[in-house]
Amino acid sequence: MRDVIVVGAGGGGPVVAKELAARGLDVLLLEAGPRHGSPRDEWTHFENDANNPLTGYLRFGPGDRDKPAWFRETPQNSFLWQLSGVGGTTQHYYGNSPRAYPGVFADYAGPDAGAYDVAHRFPFGYGELVPYYQWVEATLPVQTAAMGTKEERFFDGAETLGIPVQTTKTTTGASFRPQENAILQPGGTAGRTRNTDELHYPAATGCTFCGHCFQGCMEPVSAPRNQFAKRSTDNSYVPMALTADVWALGGKPVTLVTDAFASKVHTARRDGSLVASGVSWRDNSDGSTHLEDARVVVLAAGCTESPRLWFRSGLPNPNDWVGRGYTDHFFDWVVGSFDEYTGNSKGVGSSARCDFPGYGGLENVGLPPALQAFSLALSDSGIRGGYGNGRGATGPWDGPAGRLIGPELKDALAGNADNLLNVLVITDDDVEAQNRVTPSVFPADANGPVAKVTFRQRERTPRTLANREYLVGKAVALLRGAGARSVYRIDWAPLILHVQSTMRMGQSEADSVLDANAEARGVRGLFIADNSALANGLGGPNPTLTTQALATRTAEKIFQSYFGGDPWVGDESPVVSTDARVSTRLAQLGL
Repeated sequence: MRDVIVVGAGGGGPVVAKELAARGLDVLLLEAGPRHGSPRDEWTHFENDANNPLTGYLRFGPGDRDKPAWFRETPQNSFLWQLSGVGGTTQHYYGNSPRAYPGVFADYAGPDAGAYDVAHRFPFGYGELVPYYQWVEATLPVQTAAMGTKEERFFDGAETLGIPVQTTKTTTGASFRPQENAILQPGGTAGRTRNTDELHYPAATGCTFCGHCFQGCMEPVSAPRNQFAKRSTDNSYVPMALTADVWALGGKPVTLVTDAFASKVHTARRDGSLVASGVSWRDNSDGSTHLEDARVVVLAAGCTESPRLWFRSGLPNPNDWVGRGYTDHFFDWVVGSFDEYTGNSKGVGSSARCDFPGYGGLENVGLPPALQAFSLALSDSGIRGGYGNGRGATGPWDGPAGRLIGPELKDALAGNADNLLNVLVITDDDVEAQNRVTPSVFPADANGPVAKVTFRQRERTPRTLANREYLVGKAVALLRGAGARSVYRIDWAPLILHVQSTMRMGQSEADSVLDANAEARGVRGLFIADNSALANGLGGPNPTLTTQALATRTAEKIFQSYFGGDPWVGDESPVVSTDARVSTRLAQLGL
């Protein structure tokens, strides 16, 4: 019997696995997708090769790319942008690591307390999570972002908004600042030369400004896996989990099994309670099934797959909240066209942000050409000015909202993509019960009934809708302040990303699945450690850091409750994931 089985090696699961492996527990980490063990042999910098949802190496599907992607039913017109594989969605994230706003936690009493999703707060205070934020920030590490021309443009505009520069990691008011990113600062020749022959480790360390964050990170050339610039979990927590015996006193390496799709969580009755007892999974390569017992099971398969596995396992759902509260950040996309060079496609993907607690935030996003074209065409208003059915709203931007075509598109791109500046609107959304995951009635796949994701893109609460319009107005003002010749609002269609809260923890048993320790209310020994455990949309900040801080706290709760251990965060010093002992052992293991 294992001590702990973790299902899912994405953004949260490896955090729990690494922390408990460092305590000497026997941990099995299951991942449905592949482990990209040799990125430089398997990956390219081409956007379509990486991100094509059917054939890309960063897709939701098995390791064998000749096999089809896994299907999920979306009855509405939408696109779920999530990945399988070790690292999960952190393989293509931008490393942005802001903390949640304090206003979304139980004890917040600031003058703007009523501006947040007050019905769905975290069941503990912000101060409770701060030591776990600090632990993760030191482990990854999280650093002030490296910046370039596009960030300079962004800050030029932010200064015209009349908001101050933020100088702390805790956001309490409207402000702007460099991103706190899980991307290593450039060192040596990195960032100092365009000669790729000079961008090899160890002469170059950290970010080389290649501009391909969204295709996974394999820079600098020849660097050990745990020294790759972007700190996705396949480059940070997983290497630490696999080498826990060399950097943690009494540590035990995690057993990682990939292409292993979990099919059922098993339970038993003990002392009158329902308890988790193990997991069955299917080997994608040969279809064989396996069962392994454990004292504790942790689900970290993501906001769609964790509820799916729960339903397939027949686990209790007494308040009907399993899979409900599917929450994103109601994105919008505002683009400025400049006469001057902006450096849009160069460097770290996103290194500057504005925060507006109570509303959400803005961040710059640099894109290579194909993804830039995708983002300009993803409109809920259709062709700009092409319809008279109420879509294509007008406002402080130029003309109606919508996608650009013809002469306007040519004009916007006349100076090429490096004369554009993109601002992503990341709205603070209310948790809404009607947005949910349920089993589909479509034919099951090899892993059982597929998930159906019902998501009402346009039917948001008045607060969410007002937040988005407020932030779009700020984005337009920022771009005009930065000197944009033209400003376009795209009115993004449902791109379901930054998803959260489908297995939420909460203050009330009536509308939550997890208690304050992230343990399932109806199944002892069953925990959740992915974005689905988050209580709400965090106020708008990117969710990965909060998920990882919460997962660290969950690991402590597991160790205390089921293995008689003591907590460590606040009493010990974290080991940084770039530690040379990790690099050496990875080389010895051929990893």
